[in-house]
Amino acid sequence: MCRIQKHKQMKIILLTVGKTDIDYLKKGILIYENRLKHYVQFEIRTVSDIKNTKKLTFEQQKEKEGDIILKNINTSDYVVLLDENGKELSSVDFSKFIEKKMITGIKNLFFVIGGPYGFSNKVYSRADSKIALSKMTFSHQMVRLVFVEQLYRAFTILKHEPYHHI
Repeated sequence: MCRIQKHKQMKIILLTVGKTDIDYLKKGILIYENRLKHYVQFEIRTVSDIKNTKKLTFEQQKEKEGDIILKNINTSDYVVLLDENGKELSSVDFSKFIEKKMITGIKNLFFVIGGPYGFSNKVYSRADSKIALSKMTFSHQMVRLVFVEQLYRAFTILKHEPYHHI
């Protein structure tokens, strides 16, 4: 039997740069956000895009976004970057990853989606782990939907519910 009940101690936060403004993605994200409430405390935290970027290099934009990202994270938080160079996991392996983090007593588990140019070196240095959702490239807004669906899938796997068919 699965070792998790509705887990109130750990909170999962999806930290994103920039808002989701495509309606069908917002609707899909909301569906999975509501479903996740049955399993875990979950929050999507959005930080604003950097304004007036025309005079900034990509590196300068990443640094500014990185500073904003890091202001939202405490030293005790576990931070996972959703990054194209991260480790690829199957849905079952991702569910095991989530379960391990829940068992270890982590209070806040952050998953971070950066801006269009990726993460600054400071954010990479702060990260505890990196996960890639796919070798394919998705828009940052699409990644949000894919991630919340996979997080929901992870909990249904852990609870042996029929959503995930192996």
